[in-house]
Amino acid sequence: MSQKALRQLLLVIIAALMSLGIVAVYSASGMAAEASYGDGLRFVKQHLLSIALGLSLSLGCLLVPYQRLRGAGRWLVLAGIIALALVVVLGPEVGGAKRWFRLGRWSIQPSEFVQVALILYLADLLARRGDSLQDFWRGLLPPLLVTGMLAGLVLLQPDLGTAIAMGLIALLLLAVAKARWQHLLLIAGLAVVVLGFLIAGAEYRRRRILAFLDPWQDPQGAGYQILQSYFALASGQLAGVGLGASMQKLFYLPSAHTDFIFAILGEELGFIGTTAVIVLLGLFLTCGLRIATLAQDPFSKYLVTGLVGMIGLEGIINLAVVTGLLPTKGLPLPLISYGGTSMVVNLVACALIMQASRQAERYSGEYSLSR
Repeated sequence: MSQKALRQLLLVIIAALMSLGIVAVYSASGMAAEASYGDGLRFVKQHLLSIALGLSLSLGCLLVPYQRLRGAGRWLVLAGIIALALVVVLGPEVGGAKRWFRLGRWSIQPSEFVQVALILYLADLLARRGDSLQDFWRGLLPPLLVTGMLAGLVLLQPDLGTAIAMGLIALLLLAVAKARWQHLLLIAGLAVVVLGFLIAGAEYRRRRILAFLDPWQDPQGAGYQILQSYFALASGQLAGVGLGASMQKLFYLPSAHTDFIFAILGEELGFIGTTAVIVLLGLFLTCGLRIATLAQDPFSKYLVTGLVGMIGLEGIINLAVVTGLLPTKGLPLPLISYGGTSMVVNLVACALIMQASRQAERYSGEYSLSR
């Protein structure tokens, strides 16, 4: 399949995921919006505004010359460092965390944008200096230091899940760029040790681990959310209870329209609906990675791999959390969940994938002519 055909298929998949998300957010958020704001459509209207903003920024990305986009990575990382530092100092505290800037009714989460900035930076760096990756100090250490600095600032918020995601994306790109596997194993081992200390050092993280291992030990506390998710998924059976007929969204399941929207989809659309979501996400990953493998331009290959990995990892973690395969962590379901910053960033990431695919197609044509 050509790059153009892959882009067309990817557009259809993205449109299908967003359409399903709009319906799911409308269904899952109506009662909560009515109870909190007296407007049952508040969340779905905000969701549509986020999509409109994301599409507008995506169009802007498509109009930016590709080489200028490539050179923006280092400046975006610098801006990300400043934004992450400011949000820790000036951001409002919500649930014990400082992760957002408030702009009227809007909340902006800098760590979401920082992930894209990091991928742009790493893709450019690895494309320029990939040959030196065999040398730990000269080739591998610089990208690790930048990733560690950004992840460390995210940890100060605190947001362990996003920090882990950033580390995994960096390791993925280093592996694709053919860094020494001995070095990667060493880094992964050290990261696991650090993760163990971070979990052991925070009581709420320990409670999450215990709830993950046995949620029935604290069914009204740490295990409550995942148990309600189980009830929602089990109630759906094969074809679901019907669109809009969920009982768990009636203030039983927290974050019903955000992090746990997959459980509501499972309750209302059943196994058929959840399978459709998984298939669509799987097709997104397949198309995205195929675009990356066809790209002969190293920067495009690394950029698409990182962006697809970011969206895919977010989706896999969300599904694993909702189904109890991972401890509870607040990550939205890409292109489906309600979440302004996440939706905008995911749409921008999709636009960058399209831009890289077009560039890879041009690069491949020039390469063929030169031969």
